[in-house]
Amino acid sequence: MNDEQPDEYHDSKNWVERLSHFFSGEPKSRAELLEIFRDAQKRHIIDPDAMSMIEGVLKVSELRVRDIMVPRAQMDVVNQNSLIEEVFPVVIDTAHSRFPVIGEDRSEVVGILLAKDLLPYALRQQLDVPVKKIMRSAHYVPESKRLNVMLREFRMRRQHMAIVIDEYGAAAGLVTIEDILEQIVGEIADEHDLEEEYVFRRSSRCYTVKSIMPIEEFNEYFGTQLEAGEFDTIGGLIVHQFGHVPKRGEKVEIDHLLFEVLRADNRRIHMLKVKVLEPETSDSASRAN
Repeated sequence: MNDEQPDEYHDSKNWVERLSHFFSGEPKSRAELLEIFRDAQKRHIIDPDAMSMIEGVLKVSELRVRDIMVPRAQMDVVNQNSLIEEVFPVVIDTAHSRFPVIGEDRSEVVGILLAKDLLPYALRQQLDVPVKKIMRSAHYVPESKRLNVMLREFRMRRQHMAIVIDEYGAAAGLVTIEDILEQIVGEIADEHDLEEEYVFRRSSRCYTVKSIMPIEEFNEYFGTQLEAGEFDTIGGLIVHQFGHVPKRGEKVEIDHLLFEVLRADNRRIHMLKVKVLEPETSDSASRAN
């Protein structure tokens, strides 16, 4: 029998031996673990997507809720005293499934409104019911809670949103299970995101746009004349306008369009809200400046 084996066999065997060696009582530092997996990626034993998720899992165990939460100022909220008919525009415009319910101000979150809980009242035309009558209790967590603990808590409690509170008990922001999962797997498209299309129309003047939409197609859709220059996508153009990678909630106006960042990480924008402004509104704003 020929004892010679192909190089691929020895490479694979060598990697398996290293992995076995790693789990057999040798030092288990995070750096060593990453080194083994990166070596496995170089040898095409695991693919780049798997490597990205492995790094995301390790990152989740290091990050805390404060690192990814939606800040209080950027939360889409409803007031506990608002009537159902008054909150419908907010629900339709933002397309969220859950909303923090506030009392006197944003620092006082008294509950959570689920959009689906509005449906029975809408069908019965009972639109004069205040939100506080149908809101659900909120789950409060400290800013310092680790994301891996928060994820486990979400699963155990079967909840999707938690209100983040500061040391004084005031609402500092919110965090969702989707926010944590996106740290691992990247952007998650929900039922409101289109797989094939770049644009989702929410109202006559409000749209959700994927950042990867080519500027040429954006101009054709919105009838604009934005200059691409060195950028191919609308997300690249918006980042250039800001001069930095913007965070959720940051806004910029270009050519009678108001762009608001809906989703972004520390590398790029994912989703944008685009609002078509009335010409006189934009002109008035320019004169005021």
